[in-house]
Amino acid sequence: MFRRISAVLLLCGVIGAAGWGAARAEERIVTDGAGRRVSVPAHIGRVFAAGSPAAITLLTLAPDVLLGWTEPIRAEGKSFLPARYADLPVLGRLTGRASTANAESVLKARPDIVLDLGEVDPSHVSLADRMQQQIGVPYLIFDGKFDRTPELYEALGDLLGAKEKAAELAAYARRTLAQLSEGMKRVPADHRPRVYYARGIDGLETALAGSINTEMLGYVGAVNVAAAPDRHSTATVSPEQVLAWNPDVIITQDDRFYRAVWTSPLWQGVAAVQKKRVYHVPNRPFGWFDSPPAVNRLIGVRWLASVLYPDIFGGDLREVTSDFYRRFYHIDLTSAQLDELLLPPK
Repeated sequence: MFRRISAVLLLCGVIGAAGWGAARAEERIVTDGAGRRVSVPAHIGRVFAAGSPAAITLLTLAPDVLLGWTEPIRAEGKSFLPARYADLPVLGRLTGRASTANAESVLKARPDIVLDLGEVDPSHVSLADRMQQQIGVPYLIFDGKFDRTPELYEALGDLLGAKEKAAELAAYARRTLAQLSEGMKRVPADHRPRVYYARGIDGLETALAGSINTEMLGYVGAVNVAAAPDRHSTATVSPEQVLAWNPDVIITQDDRFYRAVWTSPLWQGVAAVQKKRVYHVPNRPFGWFDSPPAVNRLIGVRWLASVLYPDIFGGDLREVTSDFYRRFYHIDLTSAQLDELLLPPK
């Protein structure tokens, strides 16, 4: 049975490659973030996003080439996107701990290319090579690190024929990083807080120091209290451990945890709760801090700096938020939507 399935997928790849031959008659060679030279169509109109970072980045830069989402957009987040993009089909993802797409689903979508953003490490490069060989569709991988966002936009602008929009978004990213760097010079070392990132309804899942999920903390000079010398991933911890860490600040993207933390007996002894320094991260249509760790964090890092250092980065974020959503998510927010984003859940 396994051989039969493999033969069918291989045949699909051959047929798919032949079927797209005419459309891809004019091709060019591009170099992706791993240094791989890949032949791609002269015009790219259909892109399969390998993971959520790629899907969100495509949405911001060239939304009409995005074939679908890697996972469903939450109902409460759909109104923060134009309907034609919010309602794109869910195609699954090729990367991550539990992939939900495969060669057959990629071929069915008939993409011109597959795009993957993330760490350019041997495992990702190997996946790209294997998948490209199996399905006969160019598979490109680019560095998704936050501080490489301007260069990422410029590379994708060249790839997708969207240089003007890419230049706009790259310039925005550079300004954000520069303003953050300048502001952080004015923050004394002894004013940089110890932070716990609470995930899940009980807040006892977190992301360890060095994880891409908490990359933003480093950019604002905060110390992640959850650290392990040999791990840089997510972890489940005990209430006793959180109490021992006794963070100055807790941040969370989970609406339910934020509502419960103020009265839960498990959290009353934590300094951040006692000092009312638990902050809810805006999370519509995508989290501003994490979930996924992509270009959505450009607005998130500005928010995070403002709540940690209000004397330096404070001010009304409504105009900043409106501008970001207009540029990146192609939508003009209403006053009610700004309230929903920026005010904590009740």
